[in-house]
Amino acid sequence: MSGLRVLVGCKRVIDYAVKIRVRPDSLGVVTDGVKHSMNPFDENAIEEAVRMKQKKIVKEIVVVSCGPAQSQETIRTALAMGADRGIHVEVPKGTDADLQPLSVAKIFAKLIEKEKPDLVILGKQAIDDDANQTTQLLAGMLDWPQGTMASVLMRQTGALPSQGKLMEDWRISRYLFPPSSLLICG
Repeated sequence: MSGLRVLVGCKRVIDYAVKIRVRPDSLGVVTDGVKHSMNPFDENAIEEAVRMKQKKIVKEIVVVSCGPAQSQETIRTALAMGADRGIHVEVPKGTDADLQPLSVAKIFAKLIEKEKPDLVILGKQAIDDDANQTTQLLAGMLDWPQGTMASVLMRQTGALPSQGKLMEDWRISRYLFPPSSLLICG
């Protein structure tokens, strides 16, 4: 299991500390001139991948962000956190609001086909739409098992246990490998 390649999603969202304003036409929120940052749940996913790299479980971390040119800032943040490479799938500004979980899952499926990671880690949801659908859609498309609501990944022989918190009770799940067949949502 040594030397896994991990693909991690990192979405650019309106910063969690910004007070959201509704557009005058009521069809969305004002995004121009508003501070954006990495989705906090994706930040957690990158931090976990970096911890796994420090423990020599992971050899390469590749981050992916879909969105307008400004999404490159999010990738640079991930690289500064310890990711090795970044992939930006540019979606023109103005059409990025149409980038729904199914579209993102299809993009990730193509990237996974090309990059051939051993493990994919995505944040449990994005704070802008709270959809929590991309991971499940992607696992279904790839016919991969998935682990959801994981908070810690640990290494054990033949398995990748995950620790997660569910309704104040801690649970531990074990995901058996072979690699190239696991998607974690944390």
